[in-house]
Amino acid sequence: MATQTWSEKAATLHYSTQAFINGQLTDAISGQTFDCFNPATGEQLGSIARCDQADVDLAVKVARQQFESRVWSGLEPAKRKQQLLKFAALVEQNVEKLALLDTLDAGKPIADTLSYDAPATARCIAWNAEAIDKLYDEVAPTTSNALALVTREAVGVVAAIVPWNFPSVMAAWKFAAALAAGNSIIVKPSEKSPLSAIYLAELAFEAGIPAGVFQVLPGFGHEAGQALALHMDVDCITFTGSTAVGKKLVSFAGESNLKRTFMECGGKSPHVIFSDVKDLDAAVNTAAAAICYNQGEVCTAGSRLLVQREIYDQVVEKLVPAIGAWQPANPLLESTKVGAIIDQQQLDKILGYIDIAKKEGANLLCGGQQVQLGSGGFFVQPTVFTDVTADMTIFKEEIFGPVLAVTVFDTVEQGIELANDTEYGLAAGIWTSDISKAIQCSRALRAGTVFVNNWDGGDMTMPFGGYKQSGNGRDKSLHAIEKYTEMKSTWIELN
Repeated sequence: MATQTWSEKAATLHYSTQAFINGQLTDAISGQTFDCFNPATGEQLGSIARCDQADVDLAVKVARQQFESRVWSGLEPAKRKQQLLKFAALVEQNVEKLALLDTLDAGKPIADTLSYDAPATARCIAWNAEAIDKLYDEVAPTTSNALALVTREAVGVVAAIVPWNFPSVMAAWKFAAALAAGNSIIVKPSEKSPLSAIYLAELAFEAGIPAGVFQVLPGFGHEAGQALALHMDVDCITFTGSTAVGKKLVSFAGESNLKRTFMECGGKSPHVIFSDVKDLDAAVNTAAAAICYNQGEVCTAGSRLLVQREIYDQVVEKLVPAIGAWQPANPLLESTKVGAIIDQQQLDKILGYIDIAKKEGANLLCGGQQVQLGSGGFFVQPTVFTDVTADMTIFKEEIFGPVLAVTVFDTVEQGIELANDTEYGLAAGIWTSDISKAIQCSRALRAGTVFVNNWDGGDMTMPFGGYKQSGNGRDKSLHAIEKYTEMKSTWIELN
């Protein structure tokens, strides 16, 4: 029997479009829905439950009841670990479906969702499960007449508002850590890519996570998202998305119950190639991948390429074939490296920035055009501008698409100054054969993550988050679990 193609598998894929509240799939209380579309074709994927204040109130009430009942928060760590490992195993068993959901919903290449997004979601849940018994309370050194204990407890009800560019794995970064700490979690996925979050909630319940501990409310940011951020019984908001929305959520938290907020926001990450780089081809090919991977819809995309003058012409020459290897195609073909832009609005935004760059005098090296594949989807050529200066819009503003701004610099000090010349501070990269220079530059760069002779390296042990207007708090690592806890000091007199 012939092996099914991914398009054939997609045609017979069944998935849920309702909210997941208290262990059940359910329509929005209002009965309202919104349409969800495949970015690669424009075809409707389904009518999704449009949750609002009423649904938020219900889900928060259930989450609070479950938290107070200690059905999850009071479970001994070994049993909580066991349940989460079962959840991870179920995700691993269903990686094909999860990968397909993210490809259909977000336009991501199936090669990427199958090799990274879906299995990384399973690994994230398993890692956080294994971390549960690695977090210890403390005994503070004090007088012999007292016992001073520092303990951590789950914060309570956590709301996670997650983005459309990595729908499953970025949701997992948040819910897995929150669950590991013993919290109840409500996930509000992006209205542009809600399907995988709903499916993950179903798998969590199947794995034995108690009803009401992991819930999903699809809907719009100004309705469900705002209601969660303003709710007086939500203890924490964790968010990945734009800086503008992050600022609103922090404001809402202050207007309500001063809930804790963790914001992972935008980026305009510098990728710095020094003239002493050992392997220039590797640096250039990695620079191409850093802006083209996931259609450039990555908060850590290396969107500013800073090149030392001695090698500038060589890099520009090598960029054309390097970028040429990344061309948009049908996301359901395993050979595809660049998929679809999420929707018409985002495509128009990218094309608008390309027009601005031309008008401001940047040199268009390659790309710059919308691509028509005949499928009705949203595609754009990976685009490179050279001779970009620090006062140009594409040097300063996050585009969230495959548009690379190339800038020349002379000295190490100038390179670092240009790299730091941004309101963001999420990631940065350095290419050099001089370890001293690498360490000194890493210390000087104002970014939450610095890659040396690579881009996007790291694993679950490494905290992820930014400086400046790229946000606060960290996802991944033991630090992520700790942020979903309250620290309690207990002083016991012994005499």
